[in-house]
Amino acid sequence: MSQTTFSHQKANSPEARYTDGGLRSFFVYRDTGVTGATTGKVRVQLVRAAHKSSEAKGGTGFHFHTADVHVVYMVRGWARFDYDGVDTLVEADDIEFMEIIMPGDFVTTEITPPAVLAAASAEGNR
Repeated sequence: MSQTTFSHQKANSPEARYTDGGLRSFFVYRDTGVTGATTGKVRVQLVRAAHKSSEAKGGTGFHFHTADVHVVYMVRGWARFDYDGVDTLVEADDIEFMEIIMPGDFVTTEITPPAVLAAASAEGNR
């Protein structure tokens, strides 16, 4: 029989606070304890904007994650995603989302946007 690890956080506990130091400087992250409980096999984190959206010019840029599973559940706000050339808007109110990622130590790779999208983005920033 395998060892089972139980993880529980109360919303106002010190472990449940949002901290910086994550992948993006304009987000703060809340670890839910799942990474530790699964010895790194799964990461479940809540992510919210650390600053006004105007301070995060350009957003996250084009990138991809090397992961077996990556689920984004929008709790509040909206985000625009590009999945293999399909522009997808995910929205709620304000911005906060939950990510569920396997493995927990996934890799993020920054990439150059496709030429058509880069030109449209440059035009929109003028």
